[in-house]
Amino acid sequence: MQILVLGGTQFLGRHVVDVALERGHTVTLFNRGRTRPELHPGVEKLRGDRDGDLGALAGRSFDAVVDTSGYLPRIVTATLDALGDVGHYTFVSSVSVYASVAEPASEDAPTAMLEEETEDYRSAAYGPLKALCETVVRTRFPAAFVPRPGLIVGPWDPTGRFTYWPKRFLDPGPVLAPAPASAAAQVIDVRDLAAWIVDAGELGLAGTYNAIAPPTTRSELIETCRTCAGSDAEVVWVDPGFLVEHDVGEWMELPLWLHDPAYASMLSTPVDRALAAGRSIRPHVETVSATLEWIAGGDDEPSDPRPAGLDRRKEERVLEAWAGRGRLR
Repeated sequence: MQILVLGGTQFLGRHVVDVALERGHTVTLFNRGRTRPELHPGVEKLRGDRDGDLGALAGRSFDAVVDTSGYLPRIVTATLDALGDVGHYTFVSSVSVYASVAEPASEDAPTAMLEEETEDYRSAAYGPLKALCETVVRTRFPAAFVPRPGLIVGPWDPTGRFTYWPKRFLDPGPVLAPAPASAAAQVIDVRDLAAWIVDAGELGLAGTYNAIAPPTTRSELIETCRTCAGSDAEVVWVDPGFLVEHDVGEWMELPLWLHDPAYASMLSTPVDRALAAGRSIRPHVETVSATLEWIAGGDDEPSDPRPAGLDRRKEERVLEAWAGRGRLR
């Protein structure tokens, strides 16, 4: 197949390109050439900008298109207008599109509505804007493949939203973890998602799917990180109310922790439809091991904004306060 990847040098996109090339497909990239332009030598690279500079893409036809970088409906529309004939279209969306994740949301659950006009997709409008992008794509390609990932993890993750945990166990000292240990936790290995996206193009798979692994527990994921890192560090499970009291932020400051009841089921999303469609899931130990290998290679470059994670000095202060809480009563 001739596959166009919109992006292709950042996290998910680069893995999609790797899988496609390994399977013998011909890949074309369209991006601005700012992020690791040296990647994928020998691959056709079209330079431009989805926001106003689509000339290099105009009229080009492909067997399959993979859109990992569509955030604004206006820009997705312009991209579709520029393209020639397309056989199969994948639009990577997000579980953030759901109107509510206070309860587990299946693919048929209502999606969020944009409350006011904005293009600030780095805000609370992210989910509603993604939902509008989905509508744009389906209007043009009724048989589009729309995976809705949750937390994507693995090598080359620039966000630190999961990498924090295996990396933290490479350092000494007790590790603060958000109680309860039995809380649901859910991730998707970027390599599994990338492989499924290429599968979808090969098979002509259509429809909308929650693209994430079945939920496990927070303790299982964190213990896997500890074991793979070869650490004997004590994991200290701290009450969420205490964390809030000490100004520890959920999700980005302390990954895998969602305290707000509005997000109570974001890490326990139903995945039956995706599993029935043939998506494969590798064991978490393989994901963590690969992440640690990537970290050891020194390629986990700082990102902007700063990667997620709890500052070590703050962690120490909170742990000290947690240990001494009985003396304060």
